[in-house]
Amino acid sequence: QVHLVESGGGAVQAGGSLRLSCVASGSTHSDYCMAWFRQVPGKEREGVVRVGSSGSIVYAEFVEGRFTVNKDNPKYTVELQLNSLKPEDTAMYYCAMREYYGCSSWRYGDYAYWGQGTQVTVSS
Repeated sequence: QVHLVESGGGAVQAGGSLRLSCVASGSTHSDYCMAWFRQVPGKEREGVVRVGSSGSIVYAEFVEGRFTVNKDNPKYTVELQLNSLKPEDTAMYYCAMREYYGCSSWRYGDYAYWGQGTQVTVSS
């Protein structure tokens, strides 16, 4: 059974930075995809970034260069640096993982494993 543990998050003012980290355990597959999603109450969960086991990294359009994945992450780990944060970035951020099926999906239903979530709050 795959288990995802998230850390980081917190409260900052607009323009500030935070770092999120996600570590997966229990997986032994070489083909996997790890992603960060976010959700605010009343809205659908949306993808922020997805990272393939091949090294591919795809950001959502709204990121606009403000968020960066550490390319030197060890296997089954994704660190996401959030810079130039805006109040609209306030959300619960979730780490997710899927195995076998590549890394081309933003559909949250395609990810089998989820972390407990970490809150990011940006004040104006």
